[in-house]
This record gives sequence, structure tokens and C-alpha cells, in this order.
Amino acid sequence: MSSDHTERINKLKNLPRQLEAAIAGLSESQLSTPYRDGGWTPRQVVHHVADSHMNAFIRMKLILTEEHPTLKLYDQEVWAELPDVRSPLEASLAIIRGLHQRWVTLLENVPETAWARTGLHPESGEVSLDSMLTTYAQHGENHVGQITGLRSARGW
Repeated sequence: MSSDHTERINKLKNLPRQLEAAIAGLSESQLSTPYRDGGWTPRQVVHHVADSHMNAFIRMKLILTEEHPTLKLYDQEVWAELPDVRSPLEASLAIIRGLHQRWVTLLENVPETAWARTGLHPESGEVSLDSMLTTYAQHGENHVGQITGLRSARGW
């Protein structure tokens, strides 16, 4: 495996711990504070990461097991308003911990030739396994940054 793949996979490996650290000690009120005007709350961000990364994991498995699959879309804005987003964060944190453990195991064992495999994303067009790894390694970091940025701006 290339060092570039290893670096991006390590970002996925480290995300659960980083996300838990980002929300550690936040009160219910703080968890319900949007990180920017019109933005999501830390609670919504954590639940979104679980939703988004579950979808990404399934999409990657489809790319690995099917010839150029069409990848299912979902409306993340609508999902962020569903009733389960009010559930305790531990449920999504447990999903993220378990999912990332499996995801890392899967990706650490992808043959070098499989990184070029592709699927059709109805909005983005053709996406490769390699490009999806980049997207989701950055995705988690971006959301941790939203929460830590809110903490810093508010002095929490």
C-alpha cells in the first residue's frame, strides 16, 4: 500500500477519537449551538458523520464488489432534521467507532489495483475508490474543525 493511502486511512482510523475529544465536556446547550449562522449544531454534526460515513462505507464496498455501480444519493439536510438526530450522541459515536474499525480493516487490505475502481455518483459523476478515500479522510477532519472552531470562538 502506498504511503499516501496509509496516511489517508490513518485519518479515518483517528477520527473517532478526535470527534470524541472535540465534543468532550460540552453541555446540552453547547451541543445545541450552531457552529455558524444557519449551520449545524455539534449534535447534528456527530450524527451526520455517522450517517455520511455509513453511506461512504457502503458505496466503497459496492465499488469493490460490482462493476461501476450507481451510488445511492441521500439528502443530508433532511437527514439532519430527522427525529433520531435528537438521540444521545453515544449511539452515533458507537457507530463511528465500529464503522471506522471495519472501514480501516477493509481499506488496509485493498489491492493496489483496486484503488482505480469506479462508481457513478449521480451528482458528481464518476468517482474512484481512491478519490472517495480522499473525500472522507478530509470530511471527518472538516467536521471536527467545525466543532473545535465553535469551542474556540465561544471560549469553551
